[in-house]
Amino acid sequence: MNPFKFQSLFYFLFLTLWCLMSCKQEAKSINNPQIENQIEFATGFEIYDYSDFKILKIKNASPESDKSDTYVLHKKDFQLPDSLKNFTTIVVPIESIVVTSTTHIPSLEMLDVTQTLIGFPGLDYISSETVRARIEQGKVKEVGKNERINTETVVDLNPDLLVSFTINESNQTLENLKRAGIKVLLNGDWNEKNPLGKAEWIKFFGVLYDKNSKANQVFENIQIEYQKAKELASKAQNKPTIITGNIYEDVWYLPRGDSWSALFLEDAHTEYFWKDTSGTGSLALSFEEVFDTAQNADFWIGAGVYTSLEEMKKANPHYKGFKAFEEGNVYSFSLKKGATGGAIYYELAPNRPDLVLKDIIKITHPELLEDYELQFFERLK
Repeated sequence: MNPFKFQSLFYFLFLTLWCLMSCKQEAKSINNPQIENQIEFATGFEIYDYSDFKILKIKNASPESDKSDTYVLHKKDFQLPDSLKNFTTIVVPIESIVVTSTTHIPSLEMLDVTQTLIGFPGLDYISSETVRARIEQGKVKEVGKNERINTETVVDLNPDLLVSFTINESNQTLENLKRAGIKVLLNGDWNEKNPLGKAEWIKFFGVLYDKNSKANQVFENIQIEYQKAKELASKAQNKPTIITGNIYEDVWYLPRGDSWSALFLEDAHTEYFWKDTSGTGSLALSFEEVFDTAQNADFWIGAGVYTSLEEMKKANPHYKGFKAFEEGNVYSFSLKKGATGGAIYYELAPNRPDLVLKDIIKITHPELLEDYELQFFERLK
């Protein structure tokens, strides 16, 4: 054989073998993360930690969706292997962000990254004092209202990332933003059924800011406080009965037995009349059905948007027939608002289930938390 041909053949075989070994090694490293699925309670996302990058997988971001989206998070100087180039990539830590739900704000605050927030739709809904100060300084821009995001404004801001949510799979605004070059991530914290599952989405933000350790520590503290409160409530000598919700256009909406609201009532060692109903959404009952079942409930917790007993009575005179109303044991979270009217409960409660649980325990078993002050709820007068 010609020595030159032999040498060429040798190099060809060597390169082929080297490529195969490299590909196998790459596939092996991708399929074997150092830390796999660091999530305990949340069901909507997973994190896989590799030596040089992380995989963030978002599952079922909307109730109608059964698909998963995969994102590769890496440092600026990381050379992406070919096997990852088909996924959306995000350079971390991100330096600028637009979020679209007030429930996203507390995570930024707890991770000390509120200075990266540059846009939000509906600034008046934000209650965080830290973020409100930035709004007043003109550092956080209005980008629309609710889900009607102003595409041009977001494109002009050009954030590293836009974190949004969606009720259904088709959201034309978000698709338009993606086509304009804006990276979009869906956050499904609102789909979680477990209170601790909602709070665990701080790890979602932790991985975006390369602050995994801090996010894990924050969540661990919340989890510990929640479990301590639950254990304390279990020592109560009685289980007071609970009614919640209110009538709206002739329908009374109450949480089903598997919902996160019902779970709070169970963990607070109370008796919720509809605890045995299945599902995580809302029951739609008539006034008569609710009255017949819960007329003598000890406490009414979460009485809609009302801010006084008189306001409730004007809305529906029949409310005064409930024992909880007659005895003044009606509590609402609508009284505690931010500087521009945003309800603090809607912003912070999903992120701090430990405080929600302690509030309910303080209301129903005050002897167990004598020195505790209510964070979200307030007794209507």
